[in-house]
Amino acid sequence: MVVLVTGATGGLGPAVVRTFIESGAAAVFGVTRSWDGRSVPEGRFHPVEADLTTVEGCRRAAERAGPVEALVHVVGGFAGGQPVSETTDAVWDQMLDLNVRSAFYMIREVLPGMLAAGSGRIIAVGSRTGEIPAAGLSAYGVSKAALHALIRTVALEVAGTGVTANAVLPSTIDTAANRKAMPKADHTRWVKPEAIAEVVLWLASAEAAEVNGALIPVYGRA
Repeated sequence: MVVLVTGATGGLGPAVVRTFIESGAAAVFGVTRSWDGRSVPEGRFHPVEADLTTVEGCRRAAERAGPVEALVHVVGGFAGGQPVSETTDAVWDQMLDLNVRSAFYMIREVLPGMLAAGSGRIIAVGSRTGEIPAAGLSAYGVSKAALHALIRTVALEVAGTGVTANAVLPSTIDTAANRKAMPKADHTRWVKPEAIAEVVLWLASAEAAEVNGALIPVYGRA
């Protein structure tokens, strides 16, 4: 299997990359804005540099990877903490760019090849907040809800083609950045990146061929 993983250097991306490599994937292409100074996994991994909030960046990533059998769209971001009345245009636009626009552009780039091949897996990383809104997280929650709607729409459009589109919905992910941001939280209740990566791997497998349009909660004990 040839896999394209966006957000390959974030809190979740490395676990997804590692899980696919260990599963025996023929090639894993990992996208981030810049690999300068970052460690690159060994083996069947291919680093790609691109800004996925732009059409050009997504096209560059898709062309670099070539025909892919699975797109795992991990790219995303979190910002918030203010009520709607105090949410700035910058935060609103940032969340829409990172969490929705990048997914739309990336899916649009890889989908024609998958449809032509008669098979493919599109897997996005959504959020529990996209299903259950939280006060103070309007931009983030709305952007993730839009991502979920995008995945469901793609699933309807590809039904019966051999291509599937699904999303995993984590709660708080146990990453170094989240631990630093919330040092007093009970980290044992957070979901591990490796647990999410295993669900993603299954969705990309032949065993999940009949799963399409699913939003799968991966909440840990949160």
